[in-house]
Amino acid sequence: MNPHDLGGRVDGTGASTGPADTLVAEIRAAGGKAVPNYDSVATMEGAQNMVKAALDHFGNVDILCHVAGILRDRMVFNMAEEEWDAVLRVHLYGAFHMVRNVVPHMIKQRYGRIVIFSSGSGLGNSGQANYASAKEGQVGFCRALARELAPYGITVNAVYPGGDTRMTQGIPDTAREIRAQRGITARQQEVREVENPRDPNRNGPKVVYLCTEAAGNITGQVVGTSGLPMTLYSPRHVSRVIHKDGRWTLDELEVLMGSSITQGIPNPAPAAPPPQPAPTGARA
Repeated sequence: MNPHDLGGRVDGTGASTGPADTLVAEIRAAGGKAVPNYDSVATMEGAQNMVKAALDHFGNVDILCHVAGILRDRMVFNMAEEEWDAVLRVHLYGAFHMVRNVVPHMIKQRYGRIVIFSSGSGLGNSGQANYASAKEGQVGFCRALARELAPYGITVNAVYPGGDTRMTQGIPDTAREIRAQRGITARQQEVREVENPRDPNRNGPKVVYLCTEAAGNITGQVVGTSGLPMTLYSPRHVSRVIHKDGRWTLDELEVLMGSSITQGIPNPAPAAPPPQPAPTGARA
């Protein structure tokens, strides 16, 4: 095994060899073989170094799990371009960098298992526009790869994991407070994942299963591995349709939409009432 952990802070800054070294020690203590790596998935060179280290020590690469992640939580109207870029570079570009370097070796051996750690936050979470975009981008990447690589015996799946890790424990309480003040409620699943302590090791057996030969018929899927259940998410599908012979007019759509395909759809984040002006002439 070639564990990689840059050892940086939750926001991606800094670096430390400690986390990777600790994991390697645990693997070796359990009787396994492991070599640490301290490069960053955010660069193509870093990914090349990781794959080279694995090939140099083990001779081949059968499995890739892309787990690296950082957070730069901020409302989009306060988000700096650098905060957007940093998150996408680790999560989405990082997935591409690793896949791009490992897949040629898997194709040669006509076998491989790729698991990309996405997140249910990709379905939408206030204050995480950068993170959600990167995570849902990983799902699209996974599904495209599954079709491209199936002829070579390579499966590609994404997981929605959960558990208390160095990254999730670093989510500031202020982010939750801001959402609450704006009347924006996170999906209940995310609330449980962040606030309830859980053992992240519960994800392990489920992820490992996706890397076995027994899971060779599973590809292009999104699997939830958080907590006790194991969940299969259905791909997006058309739920409602209205037809017309010819082009729609705006007047027709204004009449029909609310009573047909958008009927009953809830607004996940309704507008908050405008702030009330302070009363005039008030005395302290």
